[in-house]
Amino acid sequence: MEWKNTTTGYGWPAICLHWLMLILIVGVYAAMDFKSLSPRGSALRTSMASWHYMLGLSVFTLVWLRLLVRATGTAPRIEPPVAPWDARLAGAAHFALYAMMLGMPVLGWLTLSAKGEAIPFFGFELPALTAKNENLAQAFKQVHESLATVGYFLIGLHVLAGLWHHYVKRDNTLRLMWPRR
Repeated sequence: MEWKNTTTGYGWPAICLHWLMLILIVGVYAAMDFKSLSPRGSALRTSMASWHYMLGLSVFTLVWLRLLVRATGTAPRIEPPVAPWDARLAGAAHFALYAMMLGMPVLGWLTLSAKGEAIPFFGFELPALTAKNENLAQAFKQVHESLATVGYFLIGLHVLAGLWHHYVKRDNTLRLMWPRR
């Protein structure tokens, strides 16, 4: 497998980062869903919240690497070529996904900061981004949770688009992101 993206396929860093981000984002959502199933104050609930924070911040960290890989490589050609409106729609969806991967962790970090809580990151404690302010914490939390719901739709749209391209349009869009031998 190639190191760099080419006009005929993505390189292994782009492919690995794509699928790693999927795993991390599934983990972020799963940790929050499992957290809500356990009683307040329980060790499981606290653990799931910590994992949610750490995985979310991992997404934030790795998305910068992903953007670097994207910026330094070429984009493979989709064969047969897609219509211009289709390419613009895909660009808008990718922009929204990247904005979510950058914005959601920052909103979570701001929420914890405004609550005056620790921001754990695999044995480290990250600095607060703002002073303690319960009203601000509530506002950040509300926006964070609303955007998390939007995230479900964006991810679902991304998956459906990949399947649409593969099974209906029969182009190479989905195959470009699969690991090659």
